[in-house]
Amino acid sequence: MKNKKVIYTVSATILALFALLTLFLSSSVIFDWFGIRAKEGNYVLFIVWANFICSIIYIFAVYGFLKSKKWTFWVLIVALGILIMAFTALLLYVNNGGIHETKTLKAMVFRMLVTLAFSLVAFFNIKQNNIID
Repeated sequence: MKNKKVIYTVSATILALFALLTLFLSSSVIFDWFGIRAKEGNYVLFIVWANFICSIIYIFAVYGFLKSKKWTFWVLIVALGILIMAFTALLLYVNNGGIHETKTLKAMVFRMLVTLAFSLVAFFNIKQNNIID
């Protein structure tokens, strides 16, 4: 059981850092804090909003990891669904000649993989262990 607690704590810590970084960067573009919007180049606003929403969802998932809640998996799946829908829309946007940065495509793939990884950690370490909510 102690190993499981370490997994939850490490997962929560990494996810919290990822969530806070995402929250800072996406809100900085949305609200134009610290001149970050100008540094981002040709950002795609609906992607920034999807990342912002997911950062808030990640914070709920951090709580779920710390409290070993079964619903943590589903919260992360919702975030993954939002990212997949946003990425699909981004691909349509790009195919229709939308202005974007190439790094946006790479960043979205990375973000989806990270979210999937945390979802799997939650599924195999929380849901499967029959921990009572």
